Amino acid sequence: MWKSASRAAARRCLGVLPMNEQERAPVSQGPEGREPVFLLPVSITALAGILIAVHLASTLVLNPDGQVELLLWFAFQPYRIVVAGFEPSIAIPLIWTPFTHAFLHAGWDHLLINVAWLVIFATPVVRRYGAGPMVSLFLISAFGGAALFAATTLYSQVYLIGASGGVAGLTGAAIRFMFQPVLMARDPETGEAVVLGRRLASLREVFANPRSRFFTLIWLALNAAVPLVPLLTGSALSIAWQAHLGGFAAGFLLVPLFERKI
Repeated sequence: MWKSASRAAARRCLGVLPMNEQERAPVSQGPEGREPVFLLPVSITALAGILIAVHLASTLVLNPDGQVELLLWFAFQPYRIVVAGFEPSIAIPLIWTPFTHAFLHAGWDHLLINVAWLVIFATPVVRRYGAGPMVSLFLISAFGGAALFAATTLYSQVYLIGASGGVAGLTGAAIRFMFQPVLMARDPETGEAVVLGRRLASLREVFANPRSRFFTLIWLALNAAVPLVPLLTGSALSIAWQAHLGGFAAGFLLVPLFERKI
């Protein structure tokens, strides 16, 4: 086990930010020294469980009228902003719906895709920053997705549901470090190698790295192209691409706020 003083000294030599304790800690082993099969962080399991539980309740417990009421009170509808001047009480759900819409889904396919994407990209975020920052980034990104959705659909009377914006934000946050090389240092006492983790890339470095540049540009291009699909195929899509782009931008730009100081 490396001493904390030696590890901190090595970090200072390289000028990198400290890794989260969960990321540095060895995987706990069972009584016979075997690694556990289930390695998903508890916070991600809990968040995914909440998403699934909400959808189960909305589909198996609520009747059609109850499902309409659920959307009325917890889905995000930008048109409320327009009518708020005539009936202020209608705008009250705007206090929470920019966040709560992320816990509602249109169907099992919608839910399972978001849960799978959550597992993939929330895992590196929670291991680097911890559970609280991961959930904060998820909610901030959901708000960012709702904001861009409102800016583009203000008068259309549509509503937004789904965790896509929050998950897109975690994707944007993970891109800032997951493609960067692992930094190593030498323990000043033993001379052995110490893994320091991956540094957070600047915006310039993200686009200078071939892998992170390719992933980012492809992701942005695919989502930006969604509005063009009906023009090419003649079929309408109910994908809230604005929430994807807004959430991604929020996580991508705001993740430095969660970096720890030396």
